[in-house]
Amino acid sequence: MAEMGSKGVTAGKIASNVQKKLTRAQEKVLQKLGKADETKDEQFEQCVQNFNKQLTEGTRLQKDLRTYLASVKAMHEASKKLNECLQEVYEPDWPGRDEANKIAENNDLLWMDYHQKLVDQALLTMDTYLGQFPDIKSRIAKRGRKLVDYDSARHHYESLQTAKKKDEAKIAKAEEELIKAQKVFEEMNVDLQEELPSLWNSRVGFYVNTFQSIAGLEENFHKEMSKLNQNLNDVLVGLEKQHGSNTFTVKAQPRKKSKLFSRLRRKKNSDNAPAKGNKSPSPPDGSPAATPEIRVNHEPEPAGGATPGATLPKSPSQPAEASEVAGGTQPAAGAQEPGETASSLPAVVVETFPATVNGTVEGGSGAGRLDLPPGFMFKAQHDYTATDTDELQLKAGDVVLVIPFQNPEEQDEGWLMGVKESDWNQHKELEKCRGVFPENFTERVP
Repeated sequence: MAEMGSKGVTAGKIASNVQKKLTRAQEKVLQKLGKADETKDEQFEQCVQNFNKQLTEGTRLQKDLRTYLASVKAMHEASKKLNECLQEVYEPDWPGRDEANKIAENNDLLWMDYHQKLVDQALLTMDTYLGQFPDIKSRIAKRGRKLVDYDSARHHYESLQTAKKKDEAKIAKAEEELIKAQKVFEEMNVDLQEELPSLWNSRVGFYVNTFQSIAGLEENFHKEMSKLNQNLNDVLVGLEKQHGSNTFTVKAQPRKKSKLFSRLRRKKNSDNAPAKGNKSPSPPDGSPAATPEIRVNHEPEPAGGATPGATLPKSPSQPAEASEVAGGTQPAAGAQEPGETASSLPAVVVETFPATVNGTVEGGSGAGRLDLPPGFMFKAQHDYTATDTDELQLKAGDVVLVIPFQNPEEQDEGWLMGVKESDWNQHKELEKCRGVFPENFTERVP
């Protein structure tokens, strides 16, 4: 009998729930059709929008934090393998082997500690923060259902009151159901009206705490890692001192030999080649004030003569004995190489201007022209021995002014055209000074 009673209660509850769902569905249809009014609360709707936005932002932050932790773990594994490689290649008789192994162990421990602290102080806090959203979301949905029940009870009560034939018993029962539905709804509504704004305001403190924790942990991690890296560097410096005779030489990137540089080599081997044995003066400090200003103009030279103070550099296809345009004469006839015409040669005008000191022009015909040269200052990091006549010979500390290629298609990857500042100060002629050099042997001067 008890079993049957239990089954009867369960069946009755299921039937009641089904009836509620049907009533709610009917009420929602009538509201959408405009045949029944709907209770609105704009302030609460705004709170729900803020709640959904807060949930979306928190979910994204949790996802990105997990991605960050996965990256930290991947970096830990990569660092561990790199240190294992160093331990394998570090031969037993080399000085500092024990110190290097100890540094590798500390490196591994530091990564593990960093990852664990991120989990404890950021990820777990994130999980706790998001853990409160599912319950509130469920209560918001339930409040919505109770609001539909309240509206349905209200409409039923109003319809009975306005009916032509009134049934007082039905009206009393409808009123009782209305009061009950209103009470359930208002209890849930009041609680959410208090919780939602409080939850929305709590996001500020949560974000501050989370990102402060991450930033502090990352800062401490990098400080400790910096110390380990410095210790490893000291060990390797000691190894280098003991085996200093076997220094690794930086090699330049191989390049193609273009027609432009073939012509340059022929010209440099002629009477335009710099005299050997001339020692270049020490380069200046590399500041823009001490740099000769060079401007390259790729526009064709206007008819009627050259610009005053400008010189036309010898084209790679012109012989060394060709006269200068700035002197007022044209290049010697028949100077082009076979198959070339004068109109096919690039018209590149190189204008030289005096250097400036503290914004003041130091003499010269280019007074008032303070525009900087079209290029960058580079400083050689390593000695580079030229392997061809069109290459610059570099020593550590040399300052090089980068200039454009006359034909950009002639430029090889990893190579730049430039003029050593010391050579420019000595010769003042691009044809004598310019050459190519490997970019990876230099560093930019800020």
